[in-house]
This record gives sequence, C-alpha cells and structure tokens, in this order.
Amino acid sequence: MQKLAQDTGSAASSAPMGECSTEYRGLPGGNADANGVAASVPASLNKVSIVPLVFLIFYEVSGGPFGIEDSVGAAGPLLAIAGFLVLPVIWSIPEALITAELGTMFPENGGYVVWVASALGPYWGFQQGWMKWLSGVIDNALYPVLFLDYLKSAVPALGGGPPRAFAVLGLTAVLTLLNYRGLTVVGWVAICLGVFSVLPFFVMGLISLPKLRPARWLVVDLHNVDWNLYLNTLFWNLNYWDSISTLSGEVDNPGKTLPKALFYAVIFVVVGYLYPLLAGTGAVPLDRSQWSDGYFADLAKLLGGAWLMWWVQAAAAMSNMGMFVAEMSSDSYQLLGMAERGMLPAFFARRSRHGTPLVGILFSASGVLLLSSMSFQEIVAAENFLYCFGMLLEFIAFVLLRVRRPDAPRPYRIPLGTAGCVAMLVPPTALIVVVLALSTLKVALVSLGAVAVGLVLQPLLRLVEKKGWLRFAVNSDLPDIGVGHAPAAAAEEPLAP
Repeated sequence: MQKLAQDTGSAASSAPMGECSTEYRGLPGGNADANGVAASVPASLNKVSIVPLVFLIFYEVSGGPFGIEDSVGAAGPLLAIAGFLVLPVIWSIPEALITAELGTMFPENGGYVVWVASALGPYWGFQQGWMKWLSGVIDNALYPVLFLDYLKSAVPALGGGPPRAFAVLGLTAVLTLLNYRGLTVVGWVAICLGVFSVLPFFVMGLISLPKLRPARWLVVDLHNVDWNLYLNTLFWNLNYWDSISTLSGEVDNPGKTLPKALFYAVIFVVVGYLYPLLAGTGAVPLDRSQWSDGYFADLAKLLGGAWLMWWVQAAAAMSNMGMFVAEMSSDSYQLLGMAERGMLPAFFARRSRHGTPLVGILFSASGVLLLSSMSFQEIVAAENFLYCFGMLLEFIAFVLLRVRRPDAPRPYRIPLGTAGCVAMLVPPTALIVVVLALSTLKVALVSLGAVAVGLVLQPLLRLVEKKGWLRFAVNSDLPDIGVGHAPAAAAEEPLAP
C-alpha cells in the first residue's frame, strides 16, 4: 500500500497509460466536457476533502472494534490476531487498490456500477447496482437496532414492543435528515463521531500496559474453532472498501484525493482493530465464552472502572450512528449515479437544494425500516452473501478493463501488470468461495431469490422506458463509457424542497 500513497503525489510526472492524469476524459473516444470533468455535481456545492473522506471510508468499513469480539470467542487470541493481520493483506488491500484505480478512472457517483457496466454491459451493471444497494440497505438496517441495544440496559423499555419500534423510526428519521443536509455535514459528523469512538480504546490500551502478558496472545486450540463464525466476523469487519466509489463524483480532485484517503483509511482501520484486540487479550486472563458482541465494555470496566465502561458503550452507540450516515450516503448516491447513466428513472437523479439525492435517500431509508426487524445473524449472513456476488463481478470487470482498455486514463494505476493483478485476485476470490460455501441453506435461498429479482427487474425497467411510462435520461455531461444506452437528455433540474 506504500505505492498507493506514493503514486498519488506524482501527478506532475509523465508516466505512461494515464497513471498521473487527474482529468476525467472517459474511455478513448468519450464525450467529456472541455475541462475533462464530468459535471455530476453542481459547481456551487462544496466537495468532500481528504480528512472527511478518510472518516467516511472508516465508517463504511469499520466504525471501530465493535463486533470483532466474536473472532476471539470463535478461534482464540492467536487466530483472531493473525486474522486481522492476514486478511487485510489478502482482501482489504486488493479491494482498496481496485477501488483506487477504478474509482479514479470513473470518478462519478455510479461507482462500481459504472465499472461493471463499462466492462460487461448495462445489464450486468444494473445487477451489480441491485446487489450492492440491497446489501448496503441490509447492512444499514443493523445500526439503529444495535444503537438501541446499547441503550436498553439504561432504558429497559427500548428492549422491544412499540417503544422500540418508535425509537427505530425516530432514529432513522434523524440520521436520514443528516444525509439530506449534505455530504459536508455528514463528513464532519463522521470525524467527530470517529474521534469520540476511538479515544476510549486508546485510553484502555494505555491502562492495560502494566498488565500485558504477551504469552496470552499465543493461545490457540485448532480442535475448537468455529470457522464459520470466525471467517464471517473477519470478513464483515474488513469489507466494503469499494462503497466509497459511489461518492467519487462528490470528492474534491478524486484522482489524487481518493487513493490517498484509501491508503490512510486502511492503516486507520487495521490499527483500530489490532490495538484493542492486543490490549484485551493480553491484559485479562482468557475466557473464550465471554468474548462475544459487546465484551469490550466489560473489559473496559475490568481494566479502568465503570467510567471507562460507560465511555465504551457511548462510543459504540455513536459509532453505529456514524456507520449509518456513511452507508446511507453511499447507497443513495449510488442510485443517483445509476439514474444519471439511464439505468433508473430520471427522478432518482434529482437533487435537493443541498445537492443531495433526495429520492435515493428516501428509498434507502424505507428499505432500512422494512428490514430493521431482522436479527443480527440474519443481517450479517445475507449481506455477506450478496456482497460476495457483487465483488466477483467487480473482479471480472477490473481484469477486463485492464485487457480491453489498457490506454484509458487512470489517475492511479496499481503497479502490477495484468498477470500480477490476476494473481492478486486469487486469494480474495478463494475467500469468497469459502464464505459462500459456509452460508446456510436458508441464507443462500433468500439471497439467491433477491438476485433473481434483479435479473427480472432490469428488463422490466427497459420495458417501462420503451413504453414511455417513466422518463429515463443519461446525463449528457458524463463521458462515454462504451455502453449502448445513448444519452437522451441532461439530468433533471435540482429540486428545492
């Protein structure tokens, strides 16, 4: 990943094949504007700078060490620590590198949808968008539920029934409003919540230093490992690096900013997991049965007292808010990007007076409310299954674009040839196969049913377009990406609700 950071600072050099270009000209023969920039965002609106972008990626992927406790319960300290060292190398770094290359090659809000559409055609681009949006909404349904779970010990009424239902509705409404107010607001909220969420673990690590026993990190029992829980916990906590691509059109100078932000975020996330994991497993005698969701709060009480426990619990609650607003931003801007490419009705491309995708936000919030009754285990398993299918399409699109479009401008280019990139993708592809193989029959059937809906939905939308029942339009300011859907008109004028 060092190369990723170094290359972003070399924009003035003359390396071949577009590595250092910061213009968005589309594929060779495209129709970008005179300045080489897609006019996806009104010029009067503020774009996201690198610091808020790092924290948005942090919340898309992690949000802190909340939820990694199951890795110790499933496999013990040694395998848990090793997992959070090895999996970033074989999964997170390749995914971040692909996001840096393709996200700067296509810096628009369609993100991974545009990548797949350019390589495989609009039909498969739509399928990618459907699976990723559904996976993101399923993931987002988790956060209001977890937020209330952390509060129900203090307010027992939030444990179930109408009070909990109204609380989920109210919390979703407040966080949706933050997204409506714009990415600048969301970005700075993410910074504040991120600092607040990380600080108690920094303090807990300092307190644990005199009690550390390194031998405790080496405990392992290979005959007593829950591989399904272990791998799903690692995978869930280290994926979604590509989600930031659907915000590329809102980023200030994405050709430089996006790769740098991904580089810093990878370091931030991995250290944010390993630091408390080393502190917790090294300072307290091991009881694997205790290592489950929320155990870090108990460790904080053992190491620092009740005040630190309350701080960790408050940080966990705030972290869920941060993950919600980051995920909803990604999901709603993805719908906007798909509409600007003519894959969805044009009303999805309308922006509020704050420049935000109003219809996309409302659709994503509605999906969250509909799915918020699912259990934690069902949510994680279903989103992982759909996410895996989407990642396979991304890997195929990445390789095909390297082969078919070698001369397309790439402001950041992974410093490997095509064969090297294929080799880089072998371990993450094998991991996807393992995660899919370990899923239960129920999860597989439900997820495949959701995939089947997308296979039918795209032809239905094309029929709706052909009949003229709804208006579809390709934003004429966006460059050509080599797909067959011709521009019909510019995107709809912004609304001012």
